[in-house]
Formats: sequence, structure tokens, C-alpha cells
Amino acid sequence: MALRDRQAGRRGDRAREREWERSPARIFRPRLPAGRWLILEGLVRLAPSDKDLSVMGVTGEDLVEIRAGMKPGDPSVITVNCPDKTGLGCDICRIILEFGLRITRGDVSTDGRWCYVVLWVVPRSSSTKIRWTSLKNRLLSECPTCPIPFYHDLVDPTTSQMYLLKLFSADRKGLLHDVTQVLSDLDLLIHRVKVSTTPDGRVIDLFFITDGLELLHTRKRQDDTCERLHTVLGESCISCEIQLATNFQQGFSSIPPAVAEELFRPELSDSEICLQTLRPDLAKLKKPSVTIDNSLSPSHTLLQIHCADQRGLLYDILRTLKDCNLQIAYGRFMSDQKGYREVDLFILQCDGKKILDPEKQSALCSRLRQEMLHPLRVMIVNRGPDSELLVANPVELSGKGRPLVFFDVTRALKDLGICIFSAEIGRHTASERQWEVYRFLLDDSLEFPLANARARSQVVGRVRRTLMGW
Repeated sequence: MALRDRQAGRRGDRAREREWERSPARIFRPRLPAGRWLILEGLVRLAPSDKDLSVMGVTGEDLVEIRAGMKPGDPSVITVNCPDKTGLGCDICRIILEFGLRITRGDVSTDGRWCYVVLWVVPRSSSTKIRWTSLKNRLLSECPTCPIPFYHDLVDPTTSQMYLLKLFSADRKGLLHDVTQVLSDLDLLIHRVKVSTTPDGRVIDLFFITDGLELLHTRKRQDDTCERLHTVLGESCISCEIQLATNFQQGFSSIPPAVAEELFRPELSDSEICLQTLRPDLAKLKKPSVTIDNSLSPSHTLLQIHCADQRGLLYDILRTLKDCNLQIAYGRFMSDQKGYREVDLFILQCDGKKILDPEKQSALCSRLRQEMLHPLRVMIVNRGPDSELLVANPVELSGKGRPLVFFDVTRALKDLGICIFSAEIGRHTASERQWEVYRFLLDDSLEFPLANARARSQVVGRVRRTLMGW
């Protein structure tokens, strides 16, 4: 009987969703009443109390639901209905970004103990294959099992076992990206890589990886990974080996002080916004509009953002709010056909109060503008007689970096026909902030002679456009 009632309730929820799709009406409720009804653009859910979970028999399957679009091209809908925790929205957006999805619309509502999130997502390209089961499992892993106070230690205590993948192969254009593609498809996350080329034209790749499925300790998982690499690389693959990475440390060769100062500058000038990477119709939005309003809600501060859409935009916004220890009570994200994004967020400080201090308001707006305009730093510098491509992105206070950066950079270089002589990933601390830095030593090509400033600018522009999804 309980199962029948639950199924009927779900059908009712879906009917209300379909009714909302046909109606322009919107309910915008930043404040939740004592009964903790979560009201989301016409969708109503009652957040269970601490004692209700066991009575209701809530399982992991109920916490995350993914519904495919009705027809090709329609967005899929991801619903997360679970206890809240610090930065949950940021963690969800990071996972969705990692799985190659783009958020077209979203709603979130929370009272600080229970959270209800609805996101409409589409693959970022027609060739992207979405591993829906793995995605659901990853989202479930981020859901707390019981309601907890919103503010707690930001450090994630759980760490996955690190493994070392040793790959020996003949060199060719696009090799590194093809290997990265295989690892991504297998849900293997790259934490560090060392690539070196021998004088006889062979490549030794060392990948330090973790397994999203937590199965890499098994012989079958290791054999399947090596077999997939052999299949994709063909005769160029000479040997493949996976072993436990003991005493793993995130070592990194030093960056020259002058280069580090240029790469990690807190404030970048308008001339570095690189308008040539934006479509002409978006150039006028080179500076996103970020405003704060305390007049519309007696208990929350309204943060409004209007800007050009780009890959990972929502993640960058929520990452910034998470690092600033700000709580989102209600949020709505919309995008239009012209490539603009509207974001409305009702937020609170860690003490549960509005942001009334003008200096704090100005600092928050300024930081958000910088994080949206420059979520990644890209430049080419001289490294001895060679040219080195540097790509850097800020690391969350929780220690987590931005997903798919290595994948996108190697794809851009493959499309340009530029060979990578060596590559490495590491962490660097500058201005009291930690950065994840990707370093690529590049081979010269006839089309892009890297000693030429114009060629360097073209390579930097192409890499940045690929990373930002422009």
C-alpha cells in the first residue's frame, strides 16, 4: 500500500511538472516555513524531519532521480532530494561538469537541513556519451545519509586509493588526448601525469589515477583498462601496467617567480579578457552584472547575476560562494537562446544573517566577477629553448580541483595538430590560494611556429575557447 501511495505521489509530482512547463507562472519563495515545505517553481515537496527518514523507509534510490528527455534534444532532469551539507550545490555541479553535461536551467531550495535541487541538463556535445548509472552513483555519494547542521568542516575525510598507470607507446599526434579520453570513459580520474618522450620517438606516460567505481584493485578492472587502451591506441601501444601508487605525493617542478607572478595575479586587466574568444554578440557582456539587493526579503540577501553563458559557470559561482562560507536558501538559474545566463540567489552569511556591510558586498561582487571572467588562466612562456603552455585553475578550499581541464586542453592541442613533448599536473600556492597547474611542453609545427607571438596568441585563444565552451 505504501509503495502504491509513493508511486501515486510521484505521478502527481510529474503531472505538476508538466503543468508548470505549459504555464508561465512562477513561485519565488526564498523563505521556508516551519513545516519546511520546499516550493520550487510550482513543485511542492515536504522535507522530512529527523525522525521521518526511518518511518518513510527512504533509500538511496529516493535521494537522486534522473529522468531522460522525452525526445532527442530534450534536456534530462536530475532531482536531488536529500539532507543538506556545506557546498552541496557546488559538489553537484562539479560532478555534472565532470560527466560532460551542461546545466540549462535549475532550481534549489533549502532550509539548511534539507535540500531539494532540480537541474535540467544536456550533453555538452553530440558526441558525449553520458554514463548515467555512474553519474547517479556519484551524486548519491555526495548526499549525506541524515540531516546535519549546515556548517561543518570543509575538508572531505574520504579519499580514494591512488594507482599508477604506466603506458609505453610510440609517439603520434593526439596520443595524450586519446589516452585521456579512454580514462574519462572508464570513470578514471587523473590526479597527476608525467609524460616524457625518448630520443627514439617513444613515449612514457605515468598517470596517477583514482577509480570512480572503486574497482581498480581487481585484476579484471585493470585488465579491462589496459585492453581498452590497446584497442584505441592500436599498434602504437607497446605495454600497459597498473599498480598501487605507494607514498604518492603531489610533487611539482617549480615555476619561475616572474611567470608565477603573471599567472596568479589576483586582478587581471580588461585587456586580458580576450574578447576575440567571445562571439561578437557576447562581447558587450565582457563584464558580468553582479548586484546585491536587501530590500526584497526581510531575512535574505538577493544576489543577481546576468552574464554570458560558459562551461562550468554555475560551478564557478557556487564554488565561490562555498569558499566564502555563504549559504544559499533559494536559487534559480535560467539561460536563453542568445547565450545569456540569469542567476538569482537568496543567500545568508554563516551566522544566518543578511549581508549588510557595504565592504563585504563589494568584495563578494568583485570576486564573483573575477571568478566568472577568469576561472582559468592560460599562457605560453619560454622554458629554456622550448615553449610551455600553462593552464591554471583555483582549487576549492576542500581541496577539489576543476574537472576535465586536462581532457579539454589535450583535445584543443590535438585539433590544432600540435604535439605534446611532456606534460605534468601539480599544485601551486600563491596569494594565500592554491592552484592546480597543468604544464605542457609543446613541439613546434609549420602552422603554429611558437616563437611567433601571433601563433602563441592563436593557441592560447583556442585552448581558452575549448575550456570555456565558447
